[in-house]
Amino acid sequence: MDGVRVVELGVWIAGPAAAGVLADWGADVIKIEPPAGDPARTFQRMLGGDMPTNPVFELDNRSKRSIVVDLATDSGRALALELIDSADVFVTNVRSGALARAGLGAATLLERNPRLIYGHITGYGLEGPDADRAAYDIAAFWARSGIAHLLTPDGAKLPFQRGGMGDHSTGVQFAGAISAALFSRERTGHGQLVSSSLLRQGVYTIGFDLNLVLGWGQHPEIGNRETMLNVCINNYTAGDGRRFWIVGLEGDRHWPPIARSIGRTEWLADERFATARSRAHNARELIALLDAEFAKKSLDEWADVFAEEPDMFWAPVNSAEEILNDPQLRHAGGLVEVPDEFGSTTMIATPADFGGTPWSPRWIAPKLGEHTAEILHEFGRSDDDIAALVSEGAVGLLADD
Repeated sequence: MDGVRVVELGVWIAGPAAAGVLADWGADVIKIEPPAGDPARTFQRMLGGDMPTNPVFELDNRSKRSIVVDLATDSGRALALELIDSADVFVTNVRSGALARAGLGAATLLERNPRLIYGHITGYGLEGPDADRAAYDIAAFWARSGIAHLLTPDGAKLPFQRGGMGDHSTGVQFAGAISAALFSRERTGHGQLVSSSLLRQGVYTIGFDLNLVLGWGQHPEIGNRETMLNVCINNYTAGDGRRFWIVGLEGDRHWPPIARSIGRTEWLADERFATARSRAHNARELIALLDAEFAKKSLDEWADVFAEEPDMFWAPVNSAEEILNDPQLRHAGGLVEVPDEFGSTTMIATPADFGGTPWSPRWIAPKLGEHTAEILHEFGRSDDDIAALVSEGAVGLLADD
């Protein structure tokens, strides 16, 4: 994305996440913030009290430049339009009504700049009665889409989503959508509106289930480990209390390695467990027997045993600390070093790499208004011009400027 200019008017996570992926890929992302800043900056206070860093904000905003523009002022709105006119891509997750009131609706901006890729993430889509309804991902992606329901057994309490799950999955697919639109522009010369929603991403995430309902009217059961019909795809607990998941989707293929691993090869001929049908019929009994066997060794010991079976598919259920210390995460490119004022900070990487054009983050997330003067100078404003804009409240500078 080197040479691609992105102007982001994003709040919280979904919009900034999409622009953040593009920044990782080399785009020049100019982040327009109100005088109070992107509200995601408040994660520092909400989650850490007086902590000096802001890891949640850093993840989605590294390698960007921040300019403070007050869209409530005429000069601020004019400046925002000038910035967007210069851009290849505009990314926003602000509600449509607010964008229209600021003169930043899709029709307006595409008329001004027909080559613009206008990227709009919403909660519920661009049309319909809830098109302008407020939504965080826990509402549109997690609750309304059906994900929370499909993860909750009858009578159980609803599970809580982890922070930003829907925002990040929406953001990364949206970066792909913007890339496709840029490719189309290379072919046609024309920009376009690109849209997605947290609701739509949530529905796609559980499309396996929902397409079964559409196609067959079949509602897949909510998983319950004590009664899983295929005991080869279930979670178990080792003797040291560490949990792991066996992922033997093909029961007839994956049952023999399990039986051999636990030293119960006689179960392969046991009429209760010899076939997929008999194992399903006797699943509760077999799961209890497997629980007893797996309790005899630590997970590290089981890992050595499982390694002897090529068709033994499994994974540990890692804690946050365990996955961050898992050597494979480094090999998979899941961690990245982000340059900062002291050297570098280890962060989570966005989930794609390019063999011919490798990416790397360029700097940590900007301070509020850190690049206001720099950007305005690029747009031909003199120091006196900038002082006048500051005086009338149209822009804001970094506090130390």
